Amino acid sequence: MDALQLFLDNFADWDSFVRIWPLLWQGLQLTVLLAVVTLPIAIVVGLAIAVAYSFHHKVVNVLLLIWIDLFRSFPVLVLLILIFYGLPFLGLKLPSFAACVLALTLNNSGYYGEIFRAGIEAVPPGQREAARALGLHPLQIIFLVILPQAIARVLAPLASNSLELVKTTSIAALVALPELLRSARVAQEQTYNPTPLTAAAVIFFVLLWPFARWVAKLERDMLMRQR
Repeated sequence: MDALQLFLDNFADWDSFVRIWPLLWQGLQLTVLLAVVTLPIAIVVGLAIAVAYSFHHKVVNVLLLIWIDLFRSFPVLVLLILIFYGLPFLGLKLPSFAACVLALTLNNSGYYGEIFRAGIEAVPPGQREAARALGLHPLQIIFLVILPQAIARVLAPLASNSLELVKTTSIAALVALPELLRSARVAQEQTYNPTPLTAAAVIFFVLLWPFARWVAKLERDMLMRQR
């Protein structure tokens, strides 16, 4: 019983939580904002990469593959360091929020681009040929015929990568952006108690667990369709 009380006093102290909740709430809002801003940008950039690749222009495809491999190979933490601390030496200094959005977008656009590309290439060639026979413009073929089928085929990996992106927003703490993890660390220093970190972990779990279960369902459904 003493051990349990000791654990609760150190990792789940209610009084500490009540005192630091406004700080955690502020961090949570910034985390959600960072995810909401970055997610659609990264998806659109990744989709643009995949659509451009689908036209099979040799030089363009080589450049796109370099983009995908380059930014998927760089850890997002390293990208953030290079952008936030390296670009000022080139005369370009970005605010912390913009630097985080750019780092997350560059890294995830490579993943999204590869996911969309795999989906597009999985669509039978006959679909494109039939649409062309109907007189559709190449862009109409891509957006009206190919992409709806491609997205349906890769919805599970798209959702899974989106979940990872949301979790990766915690790297913003590196540049002192007061997102949820950074706010929890500041609160821990104020309370001399790790309860804020426990609270941040619980908040992340409550927010992301339903999304994680949805991703798992999508993955199971995809496996069932492949059998």
